[in-house]
Amino acid sequence: MDASETSEAINAADTLQPEETAELLEETGPQPTEPVVQESSDTTRDLEFLFDVPLQVSVEVGRARILLKDLLQMGEGYVVELDKFSSDPLDLYVNSRLIARGEAVKVGDKFGIKLTEVVSQSDRIAKLG
Repeated sequence: MDASETSEAINAADTLQPEETAELLEETGPQPTEPVVQESSDTTRDLEFLFDVPLQVSVEVGRARILLKDLLQMGEGYVVELDKFSSDPLDLYVNSRLIARGEAVKVGDKFGIKLTEVVSQSDRIAKLG
């Protein structure tokens, strides 16, 4: 195609009707398609390869901001006041992402967390990006 034919093709494209544009696009060859995701009736089996992936789980009781001079004065018995009340739920994080909230419980000689609210799956997915 020489320069004059290219110019004519560009000018003709300016006057094409939508149907004609669609036909031209179909003629140019296959268009990229979305990846095919196969649905499975056994979702648990499809996810089995992820079961052994280690995750960092942490529970946040609260946060505080302190001055450097206060940090340097800390010693045994020093109390750091946190931003949460004792009745507020604790935050459960998995790999630094909020997953749930709950209340502290004692299990034998250890502490645990009893979940009272789980962040919805759609909210968790939205916060990934």
